[in-house]
Amino acid sequence: MTEETPFRHESIWHMVAAPTVWTLHFAIIYAITAVECSKIGTPEVARLSILVLTVAALAVIGVIAWKAWVQWDYPDDQDYVHDKPTVEDRREFLGHAGFLLSIASAIGVIFVAMPALFIETCL
Repeated sequence: MTEETPFRHESIWHMVAAPTVWTLHFAIIYAITAVECSKIGTPEVARLSILVLTVAALAVIGVIAWKAWVQWDYPDDQDYVHDKPTVEDRREFLGHAGFLLSIASAIGVIFVAMPALFIETCL
């Protein structure tokens, strides 16, 4: 193991990565929809953009979730409790929290994209 590995596992940045992807997805889709509907008045380009960005965001969140699952290491010890002041418990807690935030972020991305399925005009 390298010296960078323990720091990366103890950092909270990877835990907040999935909600950050969700936030960026929301902001970009909102901007694209506003620009496309105000200039053209037809939602086809906006719908295609929403589809592409949603698939990309879900793929990134999936990678983040997988890395968090591996860090959580649940299948190894079947342990949900991470209450000891040890490096292992902190690492597993951050992985557990990151995994759950990834699930919530994926649901959020799907809900942000759902109006594109139902709305037929920009008016």
